Amino acid sequence: MDVRPNTPDGVIDGDRHLYAVRAYYEDTDLSGIVYHANYLRWFERARSDLLRRLEIDQRAAIEEGGGAYAVSEINLKYLRPAKLDDDIVIETCCTELKAASCRMHQTASRGDELLAEAHLRVGFVSPGGRPIRQPAPWREAFARFVDTTED
Repeated sequence: MDVRPNTPDGVIDGDRHLYAVRAYYEDTDLSGIVYHANYLRWFERARSDLLRRLEIDQRAAIEEGGGAYAVSEINLKYLRPAKLDDDIVIETCCTELKAASCRMHQTASRGDELLAEAHLRVGFVSPGGRPIRQPAPWREAFARFVDTTED
């Protein structure tokens, strides 16, 4: 991987977002292995910071009653364990963009070693939880970020 994230909200490299995390003691079980649920937490943080990079202001939308993004489905596959003190890069790609949702692919890697991957759908929902269209400027931001090479 030639691009390394070095800012708190990661970097966008073409059609992928790279976000760095480190496995701290609090992330692990007694054996020093990262607890499985922490991958979900790391993936969520990476997606949130991707939105910041795309200049999508989730907080303003929520405070104004416009809506928010919510994961509607996720398929997570664990391949190898992350361990205490590992430096991990979360890579996020948007693979499909629709009016009210998008599909994403995320991976967690230690160097060249793939640790976990997730395929998910994120929908934009009203304050009442019903799917609604994403704001047009947000769809336009995602449209520039969509990876069309994903399966």
